[in-house]
Amino acid sequence: MKKQSNLSRLLDYAGTYRILSYLSWVLAAAGALLALVPFWYIWRILREVIEVAPNYENAVHVTHYGWMAVMFAFAAVLTYIAGLMCSHLTAFRIATNLRLAMTKHIATLPLGEIEQFGSGKLRRTISETTGATENYLAHQLPDKARAVATIAGLLTLLLAFDWRLGLLSLVPVALAFAVMTSMTGKGMQEKMTQYQNALADMSGEAVEYVRGIPVVKTFGQTVFSFKKFKGAIDNYERWVIAYTKQMRWPMTFYTLAVNSVFVFLIAGGFLFFRGGADGGVLLNLLFYIIVTPVISLTLTKLMFMSENGMIVQDAITRIDRVLQSPSLSQPSTPKHPKDSSVMLDQVTFSYDGTKNAVENIFLSIGAGQTVAFVGPSGGGKSTLAALIARFFDPQSGSISVGGVNVKDIEKNEMMNTVSFVFQNSHLVKGTILDNVRMGKPDAVDEEVLAALRAAQCTDIIEKFPDGVHTVIGSQGIYLSGGEAQRLAIARAMLKNAPVLILDEATAFADPDNETKVQAAFNELAKGRTVIMIAHRLSTIVNADRIFVLNEGHLSESGSFAELSGKKDSLFGTMWQDYQQSVRWKVEKEV
Repeated sequence: MKKQSNLSRLLDYAGTYRILSYLSWVLAAAGALLALVPFWYIWRILREVIEVAPNYENAVHVTHYGWMAVMFAFAAVLTYIAGLMCSHLTAFRIATNLRLAMTKHIATLPLGEIEQFGSGKLRRTISETTGATENYLAHQLPDKARAVATIAGLLTLLLAFDWRLGLLSLVPVALAFAVMTSMTGKGMQEKMTQYQNALADMSGEAVEYVRGIPVVKTFGQTVFSFKKFKGAIDNYERWVIAYTKQMRWPMTFYTLAVNSVFVFLIAGGFLFFRGGADGGVLLNLLFYIIVTPVISLTLTKLMFMSENGMIVQDAITRIDRVLQSPSLSQPSTPKHPKDSSVMLDQVTFSYDGTKNAVENIFLSIGAGQTVAFVGPSGGGKSTLAALIARFFDPQSGSISVGGVNVKDIEKNEMMNTVSFVFQNSHLVKGTILDNVRMGKPDAVDEEVLAALRAAQCTDIIEKFPDGVHTVIGSQGIYLSGGEAQRLAIARAMLKNAPVLILDEATAFADPDNETKVQAAFNELAKGRTVIMIAHRLSTIVNADRIFVLNEGHLSESGSFAELSGKKDSLFGTMWQDYQQSVRWKVEKEV
């Protein structure tokens, strides 16, 4: 099956506006041809003036020719504007439909897939990348049609008046075209992709950095936070400088070639007509000198259009990356969990399809149990938790909640069954009341307040004059890590899901908040199946069972007493190291 072109794919989103796109190209081409007609009238004016010289009063048609040139120039402008109006209407419709399609598709993606894209890159793809296609459809395509028509018309004019001068004027054009082709070939497409990747990384890091400036300044993490942003800037700078150095000579040759038409014409004129030339020959030479700059201008436009075409190619690739990401499958006949037990049966998962993040994991968690996932960084703890919450689907094996495969549980019921308290608390711009109510949108104020009290948030509410109506987030009040964490816990309490996953939930809690956060956790865990991911091993001492993950494998499991007593085990070593670090910290502070 023949691969569909990028243009055809974009036009699929135009709907009934597709015909306007075709009309815009026709009008743009017609406008270009009309714009060449005044040059012919200029030639007729020059011919008549030369023929009657020095009796210029006999040049009776000059005024008529002049007005005809003006009329055709005006008609060319109007036609071009009409074409742009058609192309803009089509471009706006396509960009709108693209954004709607991506937004709808993103809503169907697994949460883990969305996290992998990153908010900055998704924002850029939806906004700026579709904006590139909009600009291409609205301006570049009509200009391309106009350029092609201009070149065709100019070739006709140049060869019609004097084929010798016409061929001479085309020599530098051919050289410039050859250089331009070398600058806009397949290799350049790869470089454009690299450029867009560097730009996307810098844009994504900029978004994350700007969002976190108030919090970063509050907790004195400015240097650390800026490091990743600065790295993205440096990477972009290195790429741009290397690309600029590589393109300087080709661009120099192109500029010389495209602007050397005059040299060829004048040299050729002396060569061809060194034996003498009549007025007609000089007239043609003069006409060619006037017309040929249009060729240079048109060719330069084509070069930039080729660059824009590569940008659009890259834009479509990035849009496809979003649109072709597999949606979260939904069961045709949903089943309902019987309880809050969790089971993983030979689960294997890979993010990139090459290296497994977790492999052949088998474990069972009883309803109402509190278990902990521990192990070295990169061992697969967060991956396993994300799989249980169905942020991703495993490549092999199965995950069950309440005796039902998570793939057979309807999406909304799955979201109501499993609650997730993240390491980074996701609070949105809005009031404290609205942020907590996200856990249960139909909750009344009394239910929200009860959840806040249970999550030890009373002191947070009381310190603000507006209480629960205090606006937090962007352009609002910023909370400490521990305070934000307690609000996230209140949200989870309000949701009242039977399965609770805590992913390093105390990581950013300051010492003053840690006790309150831990108390909130204890309240939240009552009557629920709790899965904890923790580096702070003191928080999992009372867990019913501990699962130790290392390099994607389940290496050990048992109670705290069983595992800590084995000095040669991985957990035993981790516990000894943790105790040593705590003693070192205490001794240092003392």
